[in-house]
Amino acid sequence: MQVPGRTRYTLVSLARPAAGLLLASALAGCGLLHDRSEAYVNAPEGSPIQVPEGADSSRLNQIMPVRSIESDDSRRMYPSTIPRPPDMTSDILDQNYVIEELDGRLWLLVNEVPGRLWPVASAWMNESGMGVAHDSPQLGILQSELANFSKGSRAMLGLANEPAVAEPRVLLQLRLAPGIRRKTTEIRAQVLELTDSPEGLVAWDADADEDQASREQQKKLLGDLADFLKQREDNKSFSRAASGMVAKPLVRLMSENEQAVAIQVELDYGRTWAEVNRSLEDIGADILDINRSEGWVQVDFRTEDERSPGWFSWFSNDEEPVHTHTVTVSQANDAMVVTAEQVGTYNGEYTGADLLTKLFEHLY
Repeated sequence: MQVPGRTRYTLVSLARPAAGLLLASALAGCGLLHDRSEAYVNAPEGSPIQVPEGADSSRLNQIMPVRSIESDDSRRMYPSTIPRPPDMTSDILDQNYVIEELDGRLWLLVNEVPGRLWPVASAWMNESGMGVAHDSPQLGILQSELANFSKGSRAMLGLANEPAVAEPRVLLQLRLAPGIRRKTTEIRAQVLELTDSPEGLVAWDADADEDQASREQQKKLLGDLADFLKQREDNKSFSRAASGMVAKPLVRLMSENEQAVAIQVELDYGRTWAEVNRSLEDIGADILDINRSEGWVQVDFRTEDERSPGWFSWFSNDEEPVHTHTVTVSQANDAMVVTAEQVGTYNGEYTGADLLTKLFEHLY
């Protein structure tokens, strides 16, 4: 049934005052909301969760530690004196013990400083039957006794049960060194076969050629050491001599006029290349193209707002990646230099200096 034009006009006229009343009611209601911004200051402390007797309560522990405060001082927290968060630099790794491999080299990455690990690594060698014949805290090297004359050591290093007259002299070396990231340590293991018994500390051979069997043996030794370190995490021993291994940092940010221009890395090319690529992914820089032989990586390093298609994102597909920066790794004297250049077609927020700064924060 058609409605006369005048009637339609009357209905619309009546709807406008009703809409105005609803809007006014909504605005008035906003003034009735209670301000709870300071409620947490006076909130009473809840009772701890009680689990049944015999049940495992480990899942109820705090995931993020919170520094305790006195209840008498709780009102002084608001609004100016918020307690500083705990030092979480020791949690820079997802796992505390990780065996990593690159270009045929293996190492155990531990989330602890060398001075803490040196006494425990020495204890592992002694308790495993290898013993410590020579050590150098300054060089970070622990050298075992000869494994030929101990059944436990022979089994640990995969030697035959019965010694032979003409067999080589075998020993184990551990090398502890500060990691790239702060408060980390890299531990390498090396089994040496010598023609004669050594008279002292054997020089560490960083360029030794190792086959697949040697790498599998190293993985097993480093895995056993990692398990031993986990069991001794509460050990409070500290080696002052081993703390001398923490010398100059391996990663430095070079700047001019308070702007980052390069990152200097005291590592070989292969290791620097791997660390840079992994860190680029971790900081959210999408890798678009890569050329290791020429030393460059093309990335998409835009802000979240720049990546967002806008209000009507549900009508559009995912936006194609954009080449915004080129990261370059090159040799300079005895170190590697990492630079970042902003592509001319990109006029967004992040500059090459911003990319280098974020990359350095993750590397170091």
